[in-house]
Amino acid sequence: MYHRTMLCRILPGLLSIFLIGGSTGFADEFSTSVDPKEGWKLSSGSKDVALYSRPRAGSGLKEFKAIGSIDAPTSAVHAVIDDFENYPDFMPYTLECRLLKRESDSIITYQRLSPKICEDRDYTLRVWKTSWRGPEGLKTYLDQWKPANDLGPAEKKGIVRVKICEGGWLLEPDGPLKTRATYSVYTDTGGAIPAFIANQASRVGIGKLFAAIRKQVNDPKYATRQ
Repeated sequence: MYHRTMLCRILPGLLSIFLIGGSTGFADEFSTSVDPKEGWKLSSGSKDVALYSRPRAGSGLKEFKAIGSIDAPTSAVHAVIDDFENYPDFMPYTLECRLLKRESDSIITYQRLSPKICEDRDYTLRVWKTSWRGPEGLKTYLDQWKPANDLGPAEKKGIVRVKICEGGWLLEPDGPLKTRATYSVYTDTGGAIPAFIANQASRVGIGKLFAAIRKQVNDPKYATRQ
């Protein structure tokens, strides 16, 4: 039962990364800086990912920020993250991803996750994106999302609706062939799962997320996307 609840909690932290659209007012939350004065503490660190966390007021669930290097240009990494319609092909547990609406500054997208060993999860997100070029012409991408369940399908019996899921990606060039990726997330998949289990599962899920992107970015099709 412990492993089952862990897996159910991992999923949105691992997979809710639909990233397309314009900038919003919470961009400062996705700075690469990790200031201890803002409550961030190192949760775990390795050569692959440095993971930080901080408490969220009024909740036992933590916010997470992960920083890691990816051996690919920012345009290729962003192309992987942007390829949400193909998530069922390379992201674990993803059953369905679809675009519901495209607006001038954002898109509305729906995702359903099916881990098989617990109830499916689903949610609708509004996603924004912005990008800019630095002095050397290399591009930085900032992608952000928040829940928009009121704009998506109604809740269905047997599927747990995720009501809290917000975060973002900041992809900065570290030279022409490498990306410094910063992932920020705060999510609650619902259900009576203790916060300490949820927080531990998020740590595991974020590591899996970076691993999935590092593997997928090797597909040559992403090298040609801008």
